[in-house]
Amino acid sequence: MSKKNIILTTFAITLLSCYTYVISQTKPVIEPKAPQDTVKNVKPNIIALPTDSVFTDKGLKLKLYKKTAHASYYADRFNGKKTADGSRFNNNKYTAAHKKLPFGTRVKVTNEANGKFVIVKITDRGPFVKTREIDLSKRAFMEITKHKGAGAMKVTIETIIE
Repeated sequence: MSKKNIILTTFAITLLSCYTYVISQTKPVIEPKAPQDTVKNVKPNIIALPTDSVFTDKGLKLKLYKKTAHASYYADRFNGKKTADGSRFNNNKYTAAHKKLPFGTRVKVTNEANGKFVIVKITDRGPFVKTREIDLSKRAFMEITKHKGAGAMKVTIETIIE
């Protein structure tokens, strides 16, 4: 073997040893975990009602706010728009607009014609019609209305004392 071959072989063995050492010291690459569901199981601020509107109010402390109040509901065009409290309006949630009640107030709204009621959270200001007292989300309104084609009804409004 020539001197040149000995040097090349020694160099190759040294290089291979260094490479093997570096590889052995490197931490293995761990595949990132699949992102977990970011939806948290948070207790809602409002009481969701079953679709048949069967709900008991036992245990709720209520304070009469107004009897024979005129209620209407939001038009679909307001879906996704910001409300006065900064949240996004959704006609499928149990929310309402009121001129004076503080944001976050939970209110029991009872249809005087049939006794059905919903509990909604005040998230917006309005309605901006003098004769109307409260604007309900469409879902809340439809839960308690007597005639599905109606656009307004007489209701009793009671605030929930927490």
